[in-house]
Amino acid sequence: MSAQKPASIFNIAVIVAALGYFVDIYDLLLFTIVREPSLAGLGVDLQNKGMVIAASTKVLNWQMWGLLLGGIIWGVMGDKKGRLSVLFGSIMLYSVANFITGFVDTVENYAYARFAAGIGLAGELGAGITLVSELLPKQKRGIGTSLVAGIGLFGAVAAYFTFKFTDDWRLCYKIGAGLGVMLLLLRISVAESGLFKQVKESKVARGNFLMFFTNAKRFRKYILAILIGLPTWYVIGILVNLSNRFATEFYGKNAIESGKAIMYAYAAIAVGDILVGLVSQYFKSRKKALYLFYFFAIVSGIWFFSGAIKNDTSLYIACAMLGFSTGFWAIFVTMGAEQFGTNLRATAATTIPNMVRGSLPLINLMFVNWFQKANGWSFVNSAIITGVIVMAVTLVAAYFTEETFHKDLDYIETEEMLP
Repeated sequence: MSAQKPASIFNIAVIVAALGYFVDIYDLLLFTIVREPSLAGLGVDLQNKGMVIAASTKVLNWQMWGLLLGGIIWGVMGDKKGRLSVLFGSIMLYSVANFITGFVDTVENYAYARFAAGIGLAGELGAGITLVSELLPKQKRGIGTSLVAGIGLFGAVAAYFTFKFTDDWRLCYKIGAGLGVMLLLLRISVAESGLFKQVKESKVARGNFLMFFTNAKRFRKYILAILIGLPTWYVIGILVNLSNRFATEFYGKNAIESGKAIMYAYAAIAVGDILVGLVSQYFKSRKKALYLFYFFAIVSGIWFFSGAIKNDTSLYIACAMLGFSTGFWAIFVTMGAEQFGTNLRATAATTIPNMVRGSLPLINLMFVNWFQKANGWSFVNSAIITGVIVMAVTLVAAYFTEETFHKDLDYIETEEMLP
């Protein structure tokens, strides 16, 4: 018999998970907001575009590789040791890494510090979504996880205004560390998942990452769960992050700030993530909510490349529209958690979003190396083709993904081997 689940979506677990993701996003997006001043502070010549691109790519890629590695580490730990152990351990690591980042003196040390932070950041969302999904009744799971993601995504807005207020990138990282320490105190009152406690008392294998690859059906579900989230980081990592470059291509001289574009996009993503839970509830379907937001993404992308953007204001509006259209992060991660048994759920919910985050270097490889360098296509045309490929792959994956809205989460995964 499953433990009694709290009826309210505003219980302490939801609130703490949301605040945890808020700090997570604050830290995750901080580099993109303070990129130029932080690199200048480490001796990078901002007039040398090649040097800036090389340095920023190095730091960002190290952070993304940290997310990939951390996703596996914390996912496994979440199923072996418990959801709360990840919530405590991950925030301790990225708080320390944030504090150290505030004192780095070379680009190499900056990259290493962000790698450590990436490992820590990787555990926050998956563990929070898993815990909330298991504590709430299935009728309210979508709304609860949407609140977690929606509130959490405002962390990007907080990061932008923190930098604007302090004008000190080192202090911004130290503030992030302080927020993490404050969050640790709140987490003391959060209870562990009853479903995990039941599985822990049994002898079933827990947190075996290789189990995703030893069963054909499970492997298929895992890959599809990753692919349905690809548009989020295409939008943020290319269209929004490089918004100043697109502005130059679209209408020439501009005053676009990538940090401000990211702030607008994430504010809109947060709104979308809160609404997507309500949409899912209305349709009684995760997939229908996904399809609706995919439609918004396609329309926003067409407008972005239509030639209608002629000034900074319209480009910022376009970034907000694109952000809103990718506000399905909450449902996407929730579906990842819902598709796997209790003994693999944290591993799935933690690794899946970090695999998507880690796909950014591959998307960039396709965008820059394959289309621009190898084929000589223009910056804008390369972005269009990359977006078409990403969206096509995502739509096919969504079609074959199972519906999980009414799914009971009180079950486990067995260890069958591939035939």
